Amino acid sequence: MLIWKFFALSFSALLPLVNPLGSSLIFLGLVGSAPSSVYHSLARRIAINTALFLVIVDLVGSTVLDFFGISLPIVQVSGGLVIAAIAWTMLNQPDSSTSSADKIQAAVQAQANDVEGTLLQKTFYPFTFPITAGPGCIVVMLTLSSQITQHPITHSVLEHVGLFLAILLLSIAIYFCYAYAPRLTRAISPSTAHGILRVISFILLCIGVQIAWSGMVPLINSLHH
Repeated sequence: MLIWKFFALSFSALLPLVNPLGSSLIFLGLVGSAPSSVYHSLARRIAINTALFLVIVDLVGSTVLDFFGISLPIVQVSGGLVIAAIAWTMLNQPDSSTSSADKIQAAVQAQANDVEGTLLQKTFYPFTFPITAGPGCIVVMLTLSSQITQHPITHSVLEHVGLFLAILLLSIAIYFCYAYAPRLTRAISPSTAHGILRVISFILLCIGVQIAWSGMVPLINSLHH
């Protein structure tokens, strides 16, 4: 069925970029020692914000690009380079960088009396964007949206439903990974966590290069014409 076909396409394209499990490790480092109620509250807000953010990009992204005269290949090249740069930085980040996370945690603990209010102000930036849904998600959403607009209206409606279902499932995964981030990290040793982050960084680097190349191909072909 067309809905499930586009659901599988959208979910498989967004999952490596959103990466709820890997992002929860970064989220934990930024939040630090906080009550479980704070983690649940933040996770709920971030999941909702991510879903709304991706849906808005899907609905109005192409219109914004047309308004500014920005072509999809340019977005792919720019977004791919940003993803690759972020991934390269993460890939070469030394293990001793955990000390910076400790400093962040100490700063958060110093504001323990108002920890929830302070963190709730960061639910969209940086927790939702760019930690959870970054430039790569925007590029993927714009790409999927452009594919949908090329099809008849009956197919477009079904494809949008499949895309929204993928976003919903990702949001649920984000909530559980973020809400129970402390438990997840306790079950994973520091060396294993560093290894997971390295693998995730390499995958993100490959995704960034692939997205950039997908945008460069039509631009190169346009030069020949």
